[in-house]
Amino acid sequence: MQWMFRSALFFLLLFSCFFAGAQSFKIVPLGVKGGADESNLSSYMIASDSSDSYVCLDAGTLHYGIEKAIDEGVLAGNAGDIMKRNIKGYLISHPHLDHLSGLIINSPDDTVKAIYGLQFCLDVLKDKYFTWKSWANFANEGDKPALNKYHYVTLTEDNEVPLEHTSMTVKPFELSHSSPFLSTAFLVKSADAYVLYLGDTGSDEVEKSDRLSRLWNQVAPLVKSKQLKAIFIEVSFPDEQPEKQLFGHLTPRLLMKEMHVLQSLAGEKSLQNFPIVITHIKPAGNNEALIRQELQQTNPLQLKLVFPEQGKMLRF
Repeated sequence: MQWMFRSALFFLLLFSCFFAGAQSFKIVPLGVKGGADESNLSSYMIASDSSDSYVCLDAGTLHYGIEKAIDEGVLAGNAGDIMKRNIKGYLISHPHLDHLSGLIINSPDDTVKAIYGLQFCLDVLKDKYFTWKSWANFANEGDKPALNKYHYVTLTEDNEVPLEHTSMTVKPFELSHSSPFLSTAFLVKSADAYVLYLGDTGSDEVEKSDRLSRLWNQVAPLVKSKQLKAIFIEVSFPDEQPEKQLFGHLTPRLLMKEMHVLQSLAGEKSLQNFPIVITHIKPAGNNEALIRQELQQTNPLQLKLVFPEQGKMLRF
C-alpha cells in the first residue's frame, strides 16, 4: 500500500513540474529596434503556444520581419500569405510611424482584420494616415470612401476584451510618452497566463506621472502568482542621455528603478530570474552595446534580461 502511495506522489510531482515549466505563449519578433533601420522596427507576433493565430503587438515592420522569421525556420511559407492568414489583428500602442508604418505600407495586400487601440491612437490613424490625402482609407471609419478592410476596435483602459479569431484577450493601460502624449501597455492573456507588452514609455520620475506605478499595482499580483510570464519594455537610450532629451523613453537606470517599484509590490525576490525583454533600443552609435552593458552590470534584482533578435522565436 505504501509503494502505491509513493508512486502516486511521484507521478503527481512529475505532473506538477511538467506544467510548471509549460510554455503559454510563442512570440515572433518582426522588428526590435527603435529607429534608423526601417527594416527592423517595433513589432511582435504573439499567439497561444498551441496556436498559429497571432496578433501583432505594434506593426513598425511586417513583411521583412516575416521573411527573416522564414529564413530562421520559425515560420513556413510565403511572407504575404503568412501576413494574410496568420496575423488576425494589430494592437497599436501609439501612432508613431516606427510602431505602425509596416501596417500602413502593407495594407493594400492585407486581409480583413481588426486594429485595436485606445481612442487617442485610433483617432490619429483616422485623421492622419488613412485619409486618402496621405494613404487610401482601408479602414471602416473616417474619410470616404471607406474600404472596410480593417475595422477599428476601440479599447478602454482596464477593460479586458477578446482578440478576434484567437483564444487570447487583452487589457490596455495608458502610459505617458513625453507628457502630455500617450502610449499604451497591453496585458495579453491566454488561459490563466499573461504577457505584458509596453509601448514607448517614460518613467514616472521624469514624466511626473503615476501611470507606471498604477500599471505595476495591477500586474504585481500576477507576478506573485507566477501567472505573468514576461514583460516587454523599452530601453531606448543609455544612461548618459540627458533627461531633457529622453522624449518619453527609458534608460537602464530608469528601468531598474521601475523594476524596484514592481518588486516592492510583488514581494522580495519575486523578479529573480523573471524574463524582462528589452525592446526599442535606438541603434545610434554604440548605444546597443552600451545599453546591454549597463543593464547587465546594474541588475541587483537578478532579472533575466532578454535581448530579442528579429525573426527568432521567443517562448514563455
